[in-house]
Amino acid sequence: MLFDKVKAFVVLLDGASAGSEPVFSGGQAVAGRVLLELAGPARVSSLKLRARGRAHVHWTESRSAGSSTAYTQSYSERVEVVSHRATLLAPGTGETTTLPPGRHEFPFSFQLPPTLVTSFEGKHGSVRYCIKATLHRPWVPARRTRKVFTVIEPVDINTPALLAPQAGAREKIARSWYSNRGLVSLSAKIDRKGYTPGEVIPVFAEIDNGSTRPVLPRAAVVQTQTFMARGARKQKRAVVASLSGEPVGPGRRALWQGRALRIPPVGPSILHCRVLHVDYALKVCVDIPGSSKLLLELPLVIGTIPLHPFGSRSSSVGSHASFLMDWGLGILPERPEAPPEYSEVVPDEEVAAMEQSLLPLLQDPDMSMEGPFFAYIQEFRYRPPPLYSEEDPNPPSEARRPRCMTC
Repeated sequence: MLFDKVKAFVVLLDGASAGSEPVFSGGQAVAGRVLLELAGPARVSSLKLRARGRAHVHWTESRSAGSSTAYTQSYSERVEVVSHRATLLAPGTGETTTLPPGRHEFPFSFQLPPTLVTSFEGKHGSVRYCIKATLHRPWVPARRTRKVFTVIEPVDINTPALLAPQAGAREKIARSWYSNRGLVSLSAKIDRKGYTPGEVIPVFAEIDNGSTRPVLPRAAVVQTQTFMARGARKQKRAVVASLSGEPVGPGRRALWQGRALRIPPVGPSILHCRVLHVDYALKVCVDIPGSSKLLLELPLVIGTIPLHPFGSRSSSVGSHASFLMDWGLGILPERPEAPPEYSEVVPDEEVAAMEQSLLPLLQDPDMSMEGPFFAYIQEFRYRPPPLYSEEDPNPPSEARRPRCMTC
């Protein structure tokens, strides 16, 4: 029997190491080998390989057809994103070959499509990639083995759209069943739209509480999984990171100047699949006692390629500067301050001491004006003074103007 003779039958991928498996992206080549180890000679009809990637969604909903009749509606959809077939061993139609005992390896390689969907496991759907090998032998059931591999499509946040600041504002009147209690307003802003796991989102927000009760501001990163089939949608939301602020009292105003919200290890955004999406958003809300919460949502994209320290420096620094200026953070004074007087920095006693220490050196007859000491002095003697501004905002008066010592 074949089952008695097969000691090992597995699919191995090149690039795998102890405790880790290779990760692929669109356009790359997947290479590996099928390992077959036999305890004795075995007749084989064929050894076939199939690689496939599939995005699949499925869920059910209860429906009512009347007062006493109910049924279950099923929604299902799938998209094939990878399909590759290969025959690794085929003696011929209707023929067999006998493999001797021992270890046999059958290499394979195939190219992935240019664009793929990131591997994903959700409540109502998944994106899975696997390689399946099937060993056929006469008069014996087929033997199968499979290997799952991971695909992560790169999402580069170094693009103008993902480096642009995101901002918004909301307000509402805090109401109860008997009266209005005042206006609560919220405005929030983040410096860009794209982030990667492990980064910190600095949240800038302003909360103005015009009601008669304290309110509580909060912020959270929310993941939304959207599954689509037969024209219907199913969504599942989860909070992946959150923070809470201090309560804002009645008639008070609070300002968040970059509250840190760290992104945990989460999967990247999936935006271009026909049957499922994975989206992220920063939600800033204000809990109002006795009324519905005030909610502001700013879209996020979680990428795989982090912010480049050099390539996007000019654009990111410029947008960040305007971002801070818009919020009144880092505003420069209208007129620069005048530089201090020399006498204010160096006391008269220290000046006198310096002159006494230099006098013996200058009176030395062996000291030539062409020496390195005076070359050093000459180098700095004719350098222009430090530039504080294009025009001195506090020019000295004629009475206080110092006499030039080199004229």
